[in-house]
Amino acid sequence: MKKFIAHFRLIRTGLLLTIAIAAISCSTPEQSELDLSGVWNYSIDEQDAGVNDKWFAKDLSDTIVLPGSMTSNAKGNPVGYDTKFTGNSWKEYANGKSWYDDPNYKPYLSDDEFLYPFWLIADYYYTGAAWYQKEIEIPENWEGQDVELYLERCHWETNVWVNSDYIGMNNALGVPHRYNIGSELKPGKNRITICVDNRVKEIKVGDDAHSVSDNTQSNWNGIIGDIKLIRKDALSVAGVQIFPDVKNKSVRVEIGIKNKTGGAQTGKLKLSAKSASVESPQKLKEISSDFEVNSASKIITVNYPMGEDVLLWDEFNPNLYELTVELQSKSYKDEHSEIFGMRDFLTEGKSFVINNRPVFLRGTLECAISPKTGFPPTDIKSWERIIEICKAHGLNHIRFHSWCPPKAAFEAADKLGFYYQVEASAWATVGDGAPIDKWIYDESERMVAEYGNHPSFCMMPYGNEPSGKKHREYLTNFVKYWKAKDTRRVYTTAAGWPIIPENDYHNVHSGTRIQGWNQNLNSIINSQAPRSDYDWEKTVAKLTAPMVSHEIGQWCVYPNFKEIPKYDGVLKATNFKIFKRSLEAHGMLDLADSFLKASGKLQALCYKADIEAAFRTKGFGGFQLLDLHDFPGQGTALVGVLDPFWDEKGYISPEEFRQFCNETVPLARFKKMIFTSDEKVECEIEVAHYGEKELQLVVPSWQIVDAKGDVVKKGQLTETDISWGNCQKIGSISEDFDVESAAKYQLQLTIAGFINTWDFWVYPAELPKIEDDILVVSSLNKAAIATLEKGGKVLLTTKKGSIKEGKGGEVAVGFSSIFWNTAWTNGQKPHTLGILCDPEHQALADFPTEYHSNWQWWDAMSHSNAISLEDFENKPEPIVRIIDDWVTNRNLALIFEAKVGKGKLVMTGVDLQSDLETRPEARQLLYSLKSYMSGEKFDPQTELPLNEIESLFLK
Repeated sequence: MKKFIAHFRLIRTGLLLTIAIAAISCSTPEQSELDLSGVWNYSIDEQDAGVNDKWFAKDLSDTIVLPGSMTSNAKGNPVGYDTKFTGNSWKEYANGKSWYDDPNYKPYLSDDEFLYPFWLIADYYYTGAAWYQKEIEIPENWEGQDVELYLERCHWETNVWVNSDYIGMNNALGVPHRYNIGSELKPGKNRITICVDNRVKEIKVGDDAHSVSDNTQSNWNGIIGDIKLIRKDALSVAGVQIFPDVKNKSVRVEIGIKNKTGGAQTGKLKLSAKSASVESPQKLKEISSDFEVNSASKIITVNYPMGEDVLLWDEFNPNLYELTVELQSKSYKDEHSEIFGMRDFLTEGKSFVINNRPVFLRGTLECAISPKTGFPPTDIKSWERIIEICKAHGLNHIRFHSWCPPKAAFEAADKLGFYYQVEASAWATVGDGAPIDKWIYDESERMVAEYGNHPSFCMMPYGNEPSGKKHREYLTNFVKYWKAKDTRRVYTTAAGWPIIPENDYHNVHSGTRIQGWNQNLNSIINSQAPRSDYDWEKTVAKLTAPMVSHEIGQWCVYPNFKEIPKYDGVLKATNFKIFKRSLEAHGMLDLADSFLKASGKLQALCYKADIEAAFRTKGFGGFQLLDLHDFPGQGTALVGVLDPFWDEKGYISPEEFRQFCNETVPLARFKKMIFTSDEKVECEIEVAHYGEKELQLVVPSWQIVDAKGDVVKKGQLTETDISWGNCQKIGSISEDFDVESAAKYQLQLTIAGFINTWDFWVYPAELPKIEDDILVVSSLNKAAIATLEKGGKVLLTTKKGSIKEGKGGEVAVGFSSIFWNTAWTNGQKPHTLGILCDPEHQALADFPTEYHSNWQWWDAMSHSNAISLEDFENKPEPIVRIIDDWVTNRNLALIFEAKVGKGKLVMTGVDLQSDLETRPEARQLLYSLKSYMSGEKFDPQTELPLNEIESLFLK
């Protein structure tokens, strides 16, 4: 306790010293800013008593550090079962039950630690009013001056008092809160009091909007970023908006002038620009313009020439300029600088273009996911890291889902050359006349005023997936309004829908995914045999504007429990603790890493299929993944190849991801991926190219390697020029493979230094006969029972749908990974995450495989049951295991072996008897299993009673 008191005194002493130093420095006339970060007085206001009881006139009793939040300062109420989070629980429970009654969670909850399965949580939680107060020293020369209280990012609504006088309210979510408080300040001590309220009240942006939701950043209460006072002269530059005109090599500059002198003012505006992103800055000529202001404010428009050698901004050359506006009058002087880029980001037909060069958007979402702090970063370094990681994975675009990032995010993207879609912080019901309708216009105006000069700010819808009876009419007017007002970016109604003629581009999902919402097992990837020749051309054929596919992917991976210690900040992964305890209770904790890596390989395969389909689509504008990194909310959606910290998980590198997601992508259209030795392996070759320059005299090359990596065939295609665009056909490959045994191959295609690869398999058209005494059956019939009792061999290959619920029949098996998650999709199918096996097991010796799912397993997974081993007293180690959903963690087999009675059994959930003439994979798997069973190495070690096998089947 003594140490704590001493430490506190030290803090107080340091604070007083800091204030004293600030007071001394304030005496200098040059000072124009006061930093207000540090310790503030604070008080929670759970009863909403603060206004009536005039807390702004009292000393608040507690302290807190700003910038920060209540949760980052361990303030609020301990989180628990009574906590009312901001976010909808999409999963409904009948008969008054709740999530903590769910048998998938209840056994693993802790009495000494609150655990929550649906998103990350902090130790403390609070929604409502909280009060922040600070005493400051105002320099004498600030008296009567124009002084702005600048709060970079507040969450959410603020009300401000200065020396007990009420200043006003601000409810912006995506821009700084600014208050003019100069008239209330006096030299010496002053008190600033801010009430922050993070409730969703009359402005219903949506409880799941990522601007406010606990699903992502958390619904925090506080102030982050810069907190300061800014002194301005009575006549000053209030803002500068810069409108590039690339064609005419000039910019239109709209200069806001604020006049608080009380009279008319005249003077000069001097404009000068210099390049800001090259080693030797290019200085442009200064121009002057006279001004006269007869009112409190005025907009002055000046055209500024950029010179003949103007540098353009794009993803390859992120050239920036700094424009400085200097205001001079007889009594006043002010200066204001803005960074901007010379670029035209437009649409032409079905394409995006920047500076007359086509752009294909390769994007991911950023959903305000910041586990360490519970709020987004406001420093440039953090955003540069995120963008560099995205670029390393071949991306050039981020969509900010229902929120607007802070200034640092734009500055980082400007510097690195990255395109943003920014939204007005809403996932809402609109058009019904509620206050949200006006607020969205106000918020979008604030966003454009604050960030409109940033060249990275290229696209803007209202927000995400709107609802409301009149949402279409409302959003049509929204698009019309902004298209007429500001041409620096392109506009659409919303991410998701609706499509309207007025859209500059469409950001929709219908017909642009290999697995759509609620498609279950009827999607392309789960209902159609493996191929790489489909595209979305029919979807976009009738459109006249570019389409960017909305939230494609959503492929899940098993949790990485080694990630848990990384949650050492505000938000904790208690959901992972539940899932880990569940896996341990089911006796498979030792398989956690294997589940992660095997399901991760399948996830990567699914993403490759999704992304390449977009690249193959003629007249397509691009895609937006949901997500490159995990989305930790909405039931726990582990859809990223990266974790929430933007770190790799260990099963796909950026280089591997970039093969199928890049500025230039070689593409092979295979009509199928599984061949027999009497067929030619054929595919059409094309390329999608959106690089900095068109390519001349390119000689594409290819090679086919076997499983050992040895080259078995190779060749070159005809020399060609490659222009911008996709669907550029550059040749074909047709080769014979006369194999005697099953083999996996890989096509490696190289175009202009860019490589992409595809696995395919060739099986013998005719398989040798196996002389054996194996009985192959599809049910445990009398003959099978008799054979086992006599010590014989039985291969039990089940028909799909023959296993009862509770024994695996309730598990929907598909080829793909889980879509989004099962917890909040009402159990959408499939329910599984692919296979895990030992590829060296002799049962698979004639069925080449890795330890994870690949395309050769599509047939098996599409004709199979999961077999639950949960109720077996002695659980066999499966030859091929099905990885279950992390919510249920059932011990599931696809193929296992056992001693039954005196006999030996191999049981497979795969139907290996139906339609074998059209299923070469099934023929080959059957052959491999029978070959194993006929050999000496077939010696199951686990004994199972006959009745346990019988209990699996429907009667």
